[in-house]
Amino acid sequence: MSTWRRHVEPFTRPLFFAWSRLTRGKTLGVRGVAVDAEGRVLLVKHTYLAGWWLPGGGVDRGETTQDAVVRELHEEAGLIARAAPVLISIHSNERFFPGDHVAVFRIDAFDLDERTSHGEIAEIGWFPPSALPEDTHRGTRARLAEIFDGVQTDTNW
Repeated sequence: MSTWRRHVEPFTRPLFFAWSRLTRGKTLGVRGVAVDAEGRVLLVKHTYLAGWWLPGGGVDRGETTQDAVVRELHEEAGLIARAAPVLISIHSNERFFPGDHVAVFRIDAFDLDERTSHGEIAEIGWFPPSALPEDTHRGTRARLAEIFDGVQTDTNW
């Protein structure tokens, strides 16, 4: 991970968000819950956000949410889906970005390959849902508790 990106991203991200707000009324993102044969979940650390997150990102124009989560998982972690992702839940992300919504998908059948995106992801890891890293993002913890622990789904991210 480059040092310049760590210094520049905190300033460029707000500009990206402002541009997105001006050009779109609502935004849509996806997050993927990939579960391996050992029951571990895939998490990523971004170069521009603190902590561990579920992999994902924005849905591009003309792209379905399913296609977006498959693309994001491949870009960020080298994961290639062998089956269609299953929609788990949809959340409002108003606290972080007004007008944003996030669709959460689960993927259990996949192969691993090389990541296609470099510079955005600082680290990837596989963790048991019951033993997440201490700095796992609050929204990621909540989604995993909903999926694995039967906690009622919160429609807010």
